[in-house]
Amino acid sequence: MAILLQCLTFHNALLVFHQFHAFHTSIGNNFCLALQKTGTTAKILRNHNLMSELVASLRVDHVTKRYGDFTAVDDLSFEVRPGRVFGFLGPNGAGKTTTIRMIVGITAPDEGSVELFGRHISSDLQDKIGYLPEERGLYKKLKIVDQLRYFAALKDVPTAEADKRIDFWLDRMKLSEWKNKKTTDLSKGMQQKIQFISTVLHDPDLLILDEPFSGLDPVNVEFMIDVLAEFKTREKTIIFSTHLMETAERLCNDILLINKSKKVVAGSLRQVKESFGKNLIALRVAGGDGVLNDRSLVASIVDHADEKEVQLTEGADPQQLLRKLVESGASISKFEEIEPSLNDIFIDAVEETE
Repeated sequence: MAILLQCLTFHNALLVFHQFHAFHTSIGNNFCLALQKTGTTAKILRNHNLMSELVASLRVDHVTKRYGDFTAVDDLSFEVRPGRVFGFLGPNGAGKTTTIRMIVGITAPDEGSVELFGRHISSDLQDKIGYLPEERGLYKKLKIVDQLRYFAALKDVPTAEADKRIDFWLDRMKLSEWKNKKTTDLSKGMQQKIQFISTVLHDPDLLILDEPFSGLDPVNVEFMIDVLAEFKTREKTIIFSTHLMETAERLCNDILLINKSKKVVAGSLRQVKESFGKNLIALRVAGGDGVLNDRSLVASIVDHADEKEVQLTEGADPQQLLRKLVESGASISKFEEIEPSLNDIFIDAVEETE
């Protein structure tokens, strides 16, 4: 009887675990061993968030892709974890699109490997991916509902379930009244929302979004940011590629910046910002010009509409600058130490590799 109870406990716990998260096979084996020792599910649930942080959904390992004599991607490695937004950044021609094509299985690397959920990329894994390319791919003369049914069928979503999801997402995107309209009847922003729906209809575990806010006005950009936040809380893996550094700074937990096919900057947003610390001061002041011309304190000044961005000389003390400004009789309404923006980091990192 004791053995039977242990087996039932193990079976029930295993069911709870699989409903909660689909782990890599090797992780599952280790889990089973731990479960047999503890006989509980509570410990698993408590440790789930930690495990999600440790297990990479996507692993790109020393990947290289060449087209003749041109190297599009050169020895690139990175990992993306679930429940986080990964910013994949770089100027045009850096190798982002080629990398994405290797991730989704459109093309294969010449060297290195791509693993998704612990397995080498294959056709059956492609159904776990939702890819929103920068280029629009809607059919101009088809009704929106027919297109969405078609895209759902390509991912083997049953018709009845597809219709439920289509109605849900059209309502979520405030486009229900456009269900039977053709693509040509929609604005660019509406078309972008429809293309996003086609990307998520099959409930993918990995979302790859290339310039997802293209064509959206500021109100709808904010709306889409909220929608993406919902996917993040569901432990989905999100790769976000954009040229809008301000938006990337708001959304991304981790970033990878590539240029000329190579990795330039990588890490959590906090780590990257700390590594690019510039000793910057946001200053709003009247007077004090003599102090600001002191090159032992001030390396450079960038004038903005109503304030200055002051970069201190290496080793200079911000408090010394403030003290000298006060002593000079300057009127100071703002003196704030600031960190570099992601846009500043992007420009500096790219210029260093040119």
